[in-house]
Amino acid sequence: MSTALEAEPINSKDAMPIELTVVMPCLNEAETLATCIRKAQMFFEQSGVKGEIVVADNGSTDGSQEIAIVEGARVVPVPRRGYGAALTGGIEEARGKYIIMGDADDSYDFTALKPFLDKLRDGADIVMGNRFKGGIAPNAMPFLHRYLGNPVLSWLGRLFFNIPTGDFHCGLRGFSRNRIRELNLRTTGMEFASEMVVRASLAKYRIDEVPTKLKPDGRSRPPHLRTWRDGWRHLSFLLMYSPRWLFLYPGILLLSLGIGAGIFLFPGGKTIGGVGFDIHTLIVSGFFLIIGTQAISFALLAQRFGTAHQIMPPSGFSWLLNSLTLERILVVAAALFLAGLAGLIASTLEWASTGFGPLEYSGMLRVILLSMTVMTIGAQLAFTAFLSSIVEIPTR
Repeated sequence: MSTALEAEPINSKDAMPIELTVVMPCLNEAETLATCIRKAQMFFEQSGVKGEIVVADNGSTDGSQEIAIVEGARVVPVPRRGYGAALTGGIEEARGKYIIMGDADDSYDFTALKPFLDKLRDGADIVMGNRFKGGIAPNAMPFLHRYLGNPVLSWLGRLFFNIPTGDFHCGLRGFSRNRIRELNLRTTGMEFASEMVVRASLAKYRIDEVPTKLKPDGRSRPPHLRTWRDGWRHLSFLLMYSPRWLFLYPGILLLSLGIGAGIFLFPGGKTIGGVGFDIHTLIVSGFFLIIGTQAISFALLAQRFGTAHQIMPPSGFSWLLNSLTLERILVVAAALFLAGLAGLIASTLEWASTGFGPLEYSGMLRVILLSMTVMTIGAQLAFTAFLSSIVEIPTR
């Protein structure tokens, strides 16, 4: 990263340590940047807070850097493009005990930062703004964002991670500098906002929220945010950081349905309410068993990878993960594969006893289906066991 550029201090209380850094990610924000900087400075003066303003510039070509310096901010050039990359660069260069980040488009009021700072002083690790409680001015948030994207993603955040916030993607938020650096955040795009809250929740940080107002931004150009692309990036991030909801729960559901249907239909076909269930349903149950087993294996693998690389904290089932060594899984996999192979051989021998002629179709097919399903699950487990061991190689 390039050396930060800064203006001469406007007034000097420089003997005091900096308490608050306001970080503004910036990519061609010449129309609104000066207004945002002045509002943040007004907050410092009115509240008596020793603070600084860091403009994390992501390659502006409209003179934003010069505007920031003239207005008394410190410019941190961040060559790597992306909202998350810019904020990470600003956070790394921040000198304050606390940091408040906010977009430089004049949609947030930087003179109204006291509730955030009060919560941080009270011990909160992260303080989220809530635009739905603070008020959203007409035309400040697109219809899809206000009534679909934000509510749905916020609800999923609460469901997956028990995050106590009603506005998961508010761009105005504060946090402890040291605590946020401990998370070692890694994403570089818009999903950085999700990663921060998810990782903080997984690390058991204290997350508070305060109402904040949102008004239409002051730019004449369209925003950098792309509704469907960035919405998908946020959603996929939430799923990838929750192996339980992405893999484990669907896997348990499919496995349960497969086992239940298999037990119900293996002896013979059944009729319920005039609807017949037989071999075709049994075939579907076999697929459920295979997919369910694979999904559960992926859940364990994802948790093991996340824990080993310090992306996720250890789960409550760490003892189970630690007990699932390569050798133990291979023993189980081999037992299942051999059991299925035995059933397949028995069916072949029975067919041979008739001179490879006609057989009772239903009973034979049931045994073959069960045998092939068990063999497939055994092979899946063996491959997953080796993949899990490969994933762990760098951490051994």
